[in-house]
Amino acid sequence: MASRGVPTTVDHFRSPKKTLGSLDAEAAAKLIAAAGDVALIVDATGVIRDLAFSDSELAKHGFESWLGQRWQDVVTVECRQKVDELIKDASAGSAPRWRQVNHPSPRGNDVPVQYCAVEVASDGRIVAVGRDLRTLANLQQRLVDTQQSMEREYARVRHSETRYRLLFQITSEPVLIVDGMSQLVVEANTAASRILGKSVKKLAGRAFPELFDADSVKKVQENLTSMRAAGRADPVTVRLADSRQEVLVAPSAFRQDGSLLFLVRMVLPSAEAGAGPRTRLFDVVEKLPDGFVVTDLDCRILSANTAFLELVQAGSQEQVLSQKLGKWIGRHAMEFNILVTNLREHGTVRHFFTLLRGEFDSSEEVEISAVSVTSGEQPCFGFTIRGVSRRPDVLINGRRELPRSVEQLTQLVGRVALRDLVRESTDVIERLCIEAALELTGDNRASAADILGLSRQSLYSKLRRHGLGDLDSDSNA
Repeated sequence: MASRGVPTTVDHFRSPKKTLGSLDAEAAAKLIAAAGDVALIVDATGVIRDLAFSDSELAKHGFESWLGQRWQDVVTVECRQKVDELIKDASAGSAPRWRQVNHPSPRGNDVPVQYCAVEVASDGRIVAVGRDLRTLANLQQRLVDTQQSMEREYARVRHSETRYRLLFQITSEPVLIVDGMSQLVVEANTAASRILGKSVKKLAGRAFPELFDADSVKKVQENLTSMRAAGRADPVTVRLADSRQEVLVAPSAFRQDGSLLFLVRMVLPSAEAGAGPRTRLFDVVEKLPDGFVVTDLDCRILSANTAFLELVQAGSQEQVLSQKLGKWIGRHAMEFNILVTNLREHGTVRHFFTLLRGEFDSSEEVEISAVSVTSGEQPCFGFTIRGVSRRPDVLINGRRELPRSVEQLTQLVGRVALRDLVRESTDVIERLCIEAALELTGDNRASAADILGLSRQSLYSKLRRHGLGDLDSDSNA
């Protein structure tokens, strides 16, 4: 069966002598050249005697050098048989058909061209008209790349879902996933099935408040309503409907595919008592006004409190889990690397001033203290993050910070001339920036120059002008 768009027969003109008249060679050449992107005149021996191409870009792929060469010699090895068949079919007067042929290019990538060949003279001369397929090939390659990227993404999502379901089912704590609008149970793990006395399949689709006794239904509904309205709710103690057992219900909100869902933990009194001071400590950390983050040794977030989520403008903890903390911390990547390097070397870092960037392009100056915990089953880093941009008279390294508002600057008007104020302010800012860069890099002048966007010679010039550093020694450069 012939492929669509590629004719196997040619419907000839009804009366070419009458309608076309006696076309001369120049007119015929223009017609042939205009019929495709490449046009070849090939003699009976397969040698290219003349050629034309409409795109000058093709000249850069070596097309101009084909003149006088055999057509078979200017194609790739696997396409030589196709050229032989094109010439044979044209010489035999068979119905012309389009064939794709690849030409090697000095630029490295082959140039695909689709040819149709027709014999035009009794001496065996053949006209081959070609269409450049590079645009189509690029589109096909982009399609393949996109499909592969989608397959990789689907595989990643499937693996993540598998890990989530495995953790969800093997955890010893009873957990339910509840729809935020209908309050119906979406999923339940094995531990929840045990304490509720119902199979996982029977729990799915049930109204969550109905799992508790009549006195507890109202408390559960109010708790979920508060969570939906404010995004947070305190745990509430209720009784199960069947066993009358007392449990602590602690919901957390998250979004998936645009829907609001609740992850509801049900803590038994015995488990809560066993946790003792540790549980209370976790509750205190969760309610701290300062951001608190626990990461693994690669700085991927394992846990974060609500204050940190507010700082980075994240809607739920699921948005930040497994993300690199450096995504939000630091004016540039090197700044966060310096923080982590000092933490690894010394075990603790105090009063590290930097910038925190939110999800919606907001930024805030923060002070970070960090600790490295290498003992235990899972070594980790802990970070406390405190906003300082609203603190009055912020001191950085013992120096008062420069004015940050028009009101503060206008207080100097009348006491200092404008040109002096501008010049001195520029010098002070430049000096402070250089000192900060040297401090961040441990007095490494090459790294400091990179941070400031200066050449090393420019940095040395400014160090001399401001009287900074020991320029006689180049040991730290």
